[in-house]
Amino acid sequence: MEYILIGPALLFGLLILVSSFFMVKQQTAAVVERFGRFVGIRGSGLRFKIPLVDRIAGRINLKIQQLDVIVETKTKDDVFVRLKISVQYQVIKDKVYEAFYKLDNPHDQITSFVFDVVRAEVPKMKLDYVFERKDDIAIAVKRELNEAMVNYGYDIIKTLVTDIDPDVQVKAAMNRINAAEREKVAAEYEAEADRIKIVAKARAEAESKRLQGQGIADQRREIARGLEESVDVLNNVGINSQEASALIVVTQHYDTLQSIGEETNTNLILLPNSPQAGSDMLNNMIASFTASNQIGEEMKKQNAARGLGKNKSE
Repeated sequence: MEYILIGPALLFGLLILVSSFFMVKQQTAAVVERFGRFVGIRGSGLRFKIPLVDRIAGRINLKIQQLDVIVETKTKDDVFVRLKISVQYQVIKDKVYEAFYKLDNPHDQITSFVFDVVRAEVPKMKLDYVFERKDDIAIAVKRELNEAMVNYGYDIIKTLVTDIDPDVQVKAAMNRINAAEREKVAAEYEAEADRIKIVAKARAEAESKRLQGQGIADQRREIARGLEESVDVLNNVGINSQEASALIVVTQHYDTLQSIGEETNTNLILLPNSPQAGSDMLNNMIASFTASNQIGEEMKKQNAARGLGKNKSE
C-alpha cells in the first residue's frame, strides 16, 4: 500500500520540479507574472520560476522585424498613387515591459502612423517629385514613428519607400512622354549629323573645284608654253609667227575632231569643218586680241590723263 502511495507522490514531485524550469531562446525575452501581476523579465537561457505560482505571460521577439504597409493617397497634381513603406523596427531591451503591456497590437499602431505621415506629406508633392523625393518621405515617416513608438518600447531602425505605383493610365502617359522626349533628342542628333554631312560635302566640293580650277590653270599654262615653243620651232625653220599660229590652230582643230570621234558616247556637236575654218578661227582670235589691246591702251591713256589733271589741280 505504501508503494502505491509513494509512486503518485514521486511523479507529482517530478512534474512540479520540471515545471519550475523553462527555456528562453536567444534574442527573446520572457515576461513572468505571479498571480496575474508582473514579476520580471527573463533573458535567454535556462530560467527558474515558482511552480503553480509564477507563469510565463508571453514572449517578446528582440530581433529586428519588418512591417510592409501599402498606402494609397493623392498627389498635388491629383494623381492617385500606391506607396509601399517598409518599416524596420526592434523592441528596446530595457523597455520590454512597455512593449508588452502598453500596446496590444504594435503592427496596427505602426500602420496607423505610417498612413498619417504619408497622407500628410505626399499631397504636398507632384507625382514627379514623389519619385525624386522618396527618401524625404521615408525620413519623415521614421521621424514621426520614432517620436511616437519610443514611449511604447519600440525603436524604429529604418523606413524605406520600396515601391511607388501610380495608376496604369498615368504610367502609360509617362512612358509616352519619355518616349517623345527621347525621339526629340534622337531627331536633334540626326539633324546635327545631317548638317555635319552637308558641311563636309560642301567643303569637299569647294576643295574639289579649287583643285579642278588649279588643274585647268596649270593645263592652260602648259598649253601656252607648248604653243610658245611650237612657234619658236616654226620660226627657226623660216615660218613667220602668223603662219605658225595658223598652222597650230588648224592642227588643234583637227585633233579636237579626232578626239570627239573616238568617244562612242559623245552627244551631237556641230563644229565648222570647212578648209577655211582654221583660218577664220585664227582671224577671230587675232581680232579679239587686237581689240583687247586697243581697249587696254585706251584705258591706260585715260588713267594717265586723269592722273595728270589731278596733279595740276594740286
